[in-house]
Amino acid sequence: MANLLTLGRIALIVPFVFVFLTNADWNMKAAFVIFAVASFTDFLDGWVARARGEVSALGAALDPLADKLLIAAALILLMRNGVIAGLGVIAVLIIILREFLVSGLREAVSSTGETLTVTSLAKWKTTAQLVAAGLLLLAAPNGLADEGFRPLASGFLWLATVLTFWTGADYALKAAKILRRKDS
Repeated sequence: MANLLTLGRIALIVPFVFVFLTNADWNMKAAFVIFAVASFTDFLDGWVARARGEVSALGAALDPLADKLLIAAALILLMRNGVIAGLGVIAVLIIILREFLVSGLREAVSSTGETLTVTSLAKWKTTAQLVAAGLLLLAAPNGLADEGFRPLASGFLWLATVLTFWTGADYALKAAKILRRKDS
Protein backbone atom coordinates (compact mmCIF):
# COMPACT_ATOMS: atom_id res chain seq x y z
CA MET A 1 0.00 0.00 0.00
CA ALA A 2 2.77 2.45 0.94
CA ASN A 3 4.63 1.81 -2.33
CA LEU A 4 1.38 2.34 -4.26
CA LEU A 5 1.03 5.76 -2.62
CA THR A 6 4.61 6.58 -3.62
CA LEU A 7 3.97 5.42 -7.19
CA GLY A 8 0.79 7.51 -7.13
CA ARG A 9 2.88 10.57 -6.23
CA ILE A 10 5.09 9.93 -9.25
CA ALA A 11 2.03 9.38 -11.46
CA LEU A 12 0.48 12.68 -10.29
CA ILE A 13 3.41 14.56 -11.83
CA VAL A 14 1.97 14.04 -15.32
CA PRO A 15 -1.43 15.67 -14.66
CA PHE A 16 0.32 18.33 -12.55
CA VAL A 17 2.52 19.33 -15.50
CA PHE A 18 -0.37 19.10 -17.97
CA VAL A 19 -2.63 21.33 -15.85
CA PHE A 20 0.21 23.75 -15.06
CA LEU A 21 0.86 24.22 -18.79
CA THR A 22 -2.82 24.55 -19.68
CA ASN A 23 -3.71 28.04 -20.86
CA ALA A 24 -6.74 28.69 -18.64
CA ASP A 25 -7.58 30.97 -15.75
CA TRP A 26 -8.03 27.95 -13.44
CA ASN A 27 -4.78 26.14 -14.26
CA MET A 28 -2.68 27.26 -11.28
CA LYS A 29 -5.47 26.57 -8.80
CA ALA A 30 -5.84 23.04 -10.17
CA ALA A 31 -2.05 22.57 -10.36
CA PHE A 32 -1.79 23.57 -6.69
CA VAL A 33 -4.48 21.05 -5.68
CA ILE A 34 -2.72 18.24 -7.56
CA PHE A 35 0.63 19.28 -6.06
CA ALA A 36 -0.88 19.42 -2.55
CA VAL A 37 -2.39 15.94 -2.92
CA ALA A 38 0.92 14.57 -4.24
CA SER A 39 2.81 16.26 -1.39
CA PHE A 40 0.43 14.79 1.19
CA THR A 41 1.20 11.30 -0.09
CA ASP A 42 4.81 11.87 1.04
CA PHE A 43 3.60 12.01 4.63
CA LEU A 44 0.97 9.33 4.11
CA ASP A 45 3.19 6.68 2.50
CA GLY A 46 5.71 6.84 5.34
CA TRP A 47 2.97 6.66 7.94
CA VAL A 48 1.31 3.70 6.22
CA ALA A 49 4.64 1.90 5.79
CA ARG A 50 5.46 2.20 9.50
CA ALA A 51 1.91 1.43 10.70
CA ARG A 52 1.57 -1.67 8.51
CA GLY A 53 5.18 -2.84 8.77
CA GLU A 54 5.69 -2.32 5.04
CA VAL A 55 9.11 -0.69 5.28
CA SER A 56 11.07 -2.05 2.31
CA ALA A 57 14.18 -1.41 0.25
CA LEU A 58 11.96 -0.58 -2.72
CA GLY A 59 10.02 1.98 -0.70
CA ALA A 60 13.22 3.45 0.71
CA ALA A 61 14.48 3.96 -2.86
CA LEU A 62 11.20 5.11 -4.43
CA ASP A 63 10.12 7.62 -1.77
CA PRO A 64 13.01 10.08 -2.10
CA LEU A 65 12.95 9.64 -5.89
CA ALA A 66 9.27 10.58 -5.96
CA ASP A 67 9.99 13.66 -3.84
CA LYS A 68 12.85 14.75 -6.08
CA LEU A 69 10.80 14.31 -9.26
CA LEU A 70 7.80 16.22 -7.90
CA ILE A 71 9.87 19.08 -6.49
CA ALA A 72 12.07 19.38 -9.60
CA ALA A 73 9.01 19.42 -11.87
CA ALA A 74 7.35 22.15 -9.82
CA LEU A 75 10.46 24.33 -9.55
CA ILE A 76 11.35 24.03 -13.24
CA LEU A 77 7.79 24.92 -14.26
CA LEU A 78 7.75 27.86 -11.84
CA MET A 79 10.97 29.13 -13.45
CA ARG A 80 9.39 28.65 -16.87
CA ASN A 81 6.47 30.93 -16.06
CA GLY A 82 8.64 33.52 -14.30
CA VAL A 83 7.41 33.03 -10.73
CA ILE A 84 10.97 32.02 -9.91
CA ALA A 85 13.39 34.40 -11.59
CA GLY A 86 16.64 36.23 -10.92
CA LEU A 87 18.46 34.92 -7.86
CA GLY A 88 15.65 32.40 -7.34
CA VAL A 89 17.11 30.47 -10.27
CA ILE A 90 20.27 29.96 -8.20
CA ALA A 91 18.14 28.54 -5.39
CA VAL A 92 16.57 26.07 -7.83
CA LEU A 93 20.00 25.07 -9.15
CA ILE A 94 21.27 24.47 -5.62
CA ILE A 95 18.24 22.31 -4.84
CA ILE A 96 18.39 20.23 -8.02
CA LEU A 97 22.19 19.86 -8.03
CA ARG A 98 22.19 18.78 -4.38
CA GLU A 99 19.67 16.06 -5.17
CA PHE A 100 21.91 14.68 -7.94
CA LEU A 101 24.96 14.93 -5.67
CA VAL A 102 23.34 13.05 -2.79
CA SER A 103 21.96 10.37 -5.13
CA GLY A 104 25.46 9.84 -6.52
CA LEU A 105 26.98 9.76 -3.05
CA ARG A 106 24.41 7.19 -1.93
CA GLU A 107 25.33 5.04 -4.93
CA ALA A 108 29.07 5.33 -4.20
CA VAL A 109 28.61 4.57 -0.51
CA SER A 110 26.32 1.61 -1.21
CA SER A 111 29.10 0.03 -3.29
CA THR A 112 31.08 -0.22 -0.04
CA GLY A 113 28.24 -2.07 1.68
CA GLU A 114 27.31 0.93 3.83
CA THR A 115 24.49 3.44 3.57
CA LEU A 116 23.89 7.14 4.06
CA THR A 117 20.88 7.12 6.35
CA VAL A 118 18.27 9.81 5.97
CA THR A 119 18.64 12.43 8.67
CA SER A 120 15.78 14.19 10.39
CA LEU A 121 17.10 17.50 9.02
CA ALA A 122 16.87 16.04 5.50
CA LYS A 123 13.21 15.19 6.17
CA TRP A 124 12.67 18.82 7.22
CA LYS A 125 14.47 19.88 4.04
CA THR A 126 12.02 17.90 1.92
CA THR A 127 9.10 19.39 3.82
CA ALA A 128 10.50 22.91 3.33
CA GLN A 129 10.95 22.26 -0.40
CA LEU A 130 7.37 20.99 -0.75
CA VAL A 131 5.98 23.93 1.24
CA ALA A 132 8.06 26.44 -0.77
CA ALA A 133 6.89 25.01 -4.09
CA GLY A 134 3.30 24.96 -2.86
CA LEU A 135 3.47 28.58 -1.68
CA LEU A 136 5.00 29.62 -5.01
CA LEU A 137 2.16 27.85 -6.83
CA LEU A 138 -0.31 29.78 -4.68
CA ALA A 139 1.43 33.07 -5.61
CA ALA A 140 1.66 32.27 -9.33
CA PRO A 141 -0.50 34.13 -11.86
CA ASN A 142 -4.00 32.57 -11.65
CA GLY A 143 -3.06 31.06 -8.28
CA LEU A 144 -5.18 31.09 -5.16
CA ALA A 145 -3.19 33.96 -3.60
CA ASP A 146 -2.26 37.27 -5.17
CA GLU A 147 1.27 38.18 -6.17
CA GLY A 148 1.74 40.08 -2.88
CA PHE A 149 2.12 36.62 -1.36
CA ARG A 150 5.21 35.95 -3.47
CA PRO A 151 7.83 37.45 -1.07
CA LEU A 152 6.75 35.01 1.65
CA ALA A 153 6.86 32.15 -0.86
CA SER A 154 10.31 33.24 -2.05
CA GLY A 155 11.50 33.42 1.55
CA PHE A 156 10.42 29.83 2.02
CA LEU A 157 12.29 28.88 -1.15
CA TRP A 158 15.46 30.35 0.34
CA LEU A 159 14.86 28.60 3.66
CA ALA A 160 14.50 25.33 1.73
CA THR A 161 17.67 26.17 -0.19
CA VAL A 162 19.69 26.74 2.99
CA LEU A 163 18.45 23.42 4.43
CA THR A 164 19.16 21.75 1.09
CA PHE A 165 22.73 23.06 0.98
CA TRP A 166 23.34 22.22 4.63
CA THR A 167 22.08 18.64 4.35
CA GLY A 168 23.97 18.16 1.08
CA ALA A 169 27.21 19.25 2.74
CA ASP A 170 26.49 16.97 5.69
CA TYR A 171 25.93 13.97 3.40
CA ALA A 172 29.05 14.83 1.37
CA LEU A 173 31.20 14.90 4.53
CA LYS A 174 29.73 11.61 5.78
CA ALA A 175 30.21 9.97 2.38
CA ALA A 176 33.79 11.18 2.10
CA LYS A 177 34.56 9.73 5.53
CA ILE A 178 33.03 6.35 4.59
CA LEU A 179 34.73 6.25 1.20
CA ARG A 180 38.14 7.22 2.66
CA ARG A 181 37.81 4.54 5.31
CA LYS A 182 37.01 1.91 2.67
CA ASP A 183 39.96 3.02 0.51
CA SER A 184 42.39 2.58 3.41
